[in-house]
Amino acid sequence: MEKAYLVLSDGTVFEGKAFGADTDAVGELVFTTGMCGYLETLTDESYAGQIVTQTYPLIGNYGVIPADFEGECHVRGYVVREWCDAPSNFRCEGDLDAFLKERGVPGIYGVDTRQLTRILREKGVMNAILCRSVPADLTVVREYAVSGVVAECSTKTPAVYPAEGDTKFRVALMDYGAKRNILRELQRRGCEVTALPHDTPAEAVLALAPDGLMLSNGPGDPQENVYCIEQLKKLVGKLPVFGICLGHQLLALAMGGTTTKLKYGHRGVNQPVRELGGTRTYITSQNHGYAVVSESLAGIGRVIFENANDGTCEGVEYPGKRCFSVQFHPEACSGPLDTRFLFDRFIAMMGGED
Repeated sequence: MEKAYLVLSDGTVFEGKAFGADTDAVGELVFTTGMCGYLETLTDESYAGQIVTQTYPLIGNYGVIPADFEGECHVRGYVVREWCDAPSNFRCEGDLDAFLKERGVPGIYGVDTRQLTRILREKGVMNAILCRSVPADLTVVREYAVSGVVAECSTKTPAVYPAEGDTKFRVALMDYGAKRNILRELQRRGCEVTALPHDTPAEAVLALAPDGLMLSNGPGDPQENVYCIEQLKKLVGKLPVFGICLGHQLLALAMGGTTTKLKYGHRGVNQPVRELGGTRTYITSQNHGYAVVSESLAGIGRVIFENANDGTCEGVEYPGKRCFSVQFHPEACSGPLDTRFLFDRFIAMMGGED
């Protein structure tokens, strides 16, 4: 295999071997701690604009299974310790090398991902370039910024998905880069779902007369999405609202809160979340680099979940507004299923419960 290099914006160089697409790529370098679910990671559109490092050493052992995809692949590059070039699984329909080649995504393996993760934890997320030769000038790498990625990932036209069984409710899904399992969780509960482009005006949403509004996950800096935030301001209080991940952040901004960028984010399927006012700690799946500032919502919303590791905001409800949101992924694919009950809460809200 040809040599490849991962060069960090601070000049640190990791040498490995190339797989995937034969191209160079600049992106924001992040790590995820999931021990399984690499296909869901690669097709999670919240990773748009980023080079993803898997901390788990062996990747690709069960090949490529299209039924497990959560969306389109928008990662900029892929970094692993060991790539399995001979996958074995009864559902396997291809290998990871071909998957990355088809989508123009370069990969590198043979990298010390433990050392790489230590650097990111100590110094914070930084930009990097995945390349076949080390560049003399890193200006382009240092100046790179993840931008415009919600528009890149969102559906371009509305699409209607029928409920499983009888239709009980009609839900408008604002697609900021939605994971498919959000859609599936709603369909399983008898919801007909209309997926809408991220820039759909509030008036067009209300014209559909939906029973509830679902705000999806998505990539990038939430504060960049000024138009989306303005539309949410017009929608809050007019129908039940449930937000996940980026949807949680956009809802907080629409309500007058603020967000902040985390040092290295929360990405993986083992993130502990404590229920405030209760006795439970849930293990959750997460993928985000920004967080809602809890204090910014004082007198506006009530924080209902917090991260058990660093105390950051993981969920908010807005009394009297019929809306709530969470930073983690209750639809969790792959990952723990502990918090799927939040979809049932949304269903109950559409049924008239507070």
